[in-house]
Amino acid sequence: MTPYENFTFFIYLLIPLVPAVLLGILGATGRGRAAWILLSTLGMLQYIARPLDVLYQIVGYLLFQWILVRLYLAYRSRENGKNRVGVFYLMIVLSILPLVGVKLNPNVIALGFWQTVIGFIGISYLTFRTVGIIIEIRDGLIKDIRFLDFISFVLFFPTLASGPIDRYRRFITDLYKPLTRQEYGDLAVHGLDYIFRGFLYKFIIAYLINKYWLDPLNHAFGFLPTFQYMYAYSFYLFFDFAGYSAFAIGVSYLLGIKTPENFDKPFISKNIKDFWNRWHISLSFWFRDYIYMRFVLDSAKKKRFRNRYTAPYVGYFLLFGIMGLWHGIDLRYILYGLYHAGLMISFDFLDRKNRTWKFWRKGPVWDLLAILVTLHFVMFGFLIFSGRLV
Repeated sequence: MTPYENFTFFIYLLIPLVPAVLLGILGATGRGRAAWILLSTLGMLQYIARPLDVLYQIVGYLLFQWILVRLYLAYRSRENGKNRVGVFYLMIVLSILPLVGVKLNPNVIALGFWQTVIGFIGISYLTFRTVGIIIEIRDGLIKDIRFLDFISFVLFFPTLASGPIDRYRRFITDLYKPLTRQEYGDLAVHGLDYIFRGFLYKFIIAYLINKYWLDPLNHAFGFLPTFQYMYAYSFYLFFDFAGYSAFAIGVSYLLGIKTPENFDKPFISKNIKDFWNRWHISLSFWFRDYIYMRFVLDSAKKKRFRNRYTAPYVGYFLLFGIMGLWHGIDLRYILYGLYHAGLMISFDFLDRKNRTWKFWRKGPVWDLLAILVTLHFVMFGFLIFSGRLV
């Protein structure tokens, strides 16, 4: 069962949410709310993870990741304090190995075994959370993890299938944070606002776009239908995904967890960097913090490149290349990643040149033009992502 896909799911949501609201109104302690979140997560997992073999897959995956986390935590906690990069990379590889198997499965017959063992919805986002924990253990930011907290964080049911992607330390702070009735009331009001926004985005706007605009174009080909498809698919993708994220954030708020935002008016971005600060924020920031910045800083430390711009440019190809492969190994996803890496590098180059040449000025008209140009570059990227061109 995919969360938030139909109204039946929202009826089941009342089971964990009604007691959560009562606990919030009564001013329950942080530990009391944390206990209910754990029980709710385990309970909703019984409904989401259907059929039964999917539940077994998730449990097996969770235990595998927990063993890796505990082993690496024990290694980092030893008195000699060793922090060998080889051990770290080994743990990362082992942690993402199930996800790699699932991504390869559609095109590699020899790995068909993976789909029956770990092919469950949400494995990508669960992997992000566990890899993030391993990285922060290496950085010395996480000193200890309780098994029940690990379950609550990794399997947190509102964001289980498609995020947003939270960070362990931020989540745990919210999990045990005591909330007054007033604080919880404000959080609940914002949560309901998100939920109503989700209904508007996903079940009204996205539905209408798909039914009356996108679906008819699936059967029409040529330049003009493809041009229209680019707009239809881009708007549908945004409202459908933003609607899902709004549901996930709203339900999280009602449980007392301030899950981070995922979208911030991405179609009014003035440049491609601004866009990636607004689109799928939790994902883009995860890749930025854990891949791009680490590669750039490590390259500077080791003096890997002579030109100071080479490291960030290679970093963009690394970042968006991995992001493309994360979506899948189809050619369209690889091209999508390379396309955005090229956009980021081109913008950085032109932005530096503009400081001298002043060919792009400031003002309302220039800002509007920047939004229109960025919008069309972004939408062409979504056209690549859709597979219409490949």
